[in-house]
Amino acid sequence: MMSDIIADGLTRIRNAAARKLDTTTLLYSKLMANVLEVFKTKGYIESYKVEDKDKKQSIVVVLKYDENGNSVINEIKKLSKPGRRDYKGFKEAKSFKNGYGTIVVSTSKGVIANDEAYKNKVGGEVICSIW
Repeated sequence: MMSDIIADGLTRIRNAAARKLDTTTLLYSKLMANVLEVFKTKGYIESYKVEDKDKKQSIVVVLKYDENGNSVINEIKKLSKPGRRDYKGFKEAKSFKNGYGTIVVSTSKGVIANDEAYKNKVGGEVICSIW
């Protein structure tokens, strides 16, 4: 049994981008689908799709590359871990990498990006960062 599906999913995305693969398959969780929705709206991935196979759900992620064939994702990191949860207020998560990166925050309003959390004035658990 896996203890951290989010960390596993982020590692699969990181490894697939390093190998310049078109797609990668992740284990399904509702939180992972919400994180991928933030990645999609911010332009880090092309798309994702939830698939059912033999009563098991998985997520197929289509990665995004620039015109030179390089991955749009430079770095992807899990910040809050099962042994050490990381919570921030909306002011602390205002900007990341001078606006070039995104922090994904789980708030009472759902899983949203850091700039949206600042706009809505809500803080929460910092899940991951991407740039």
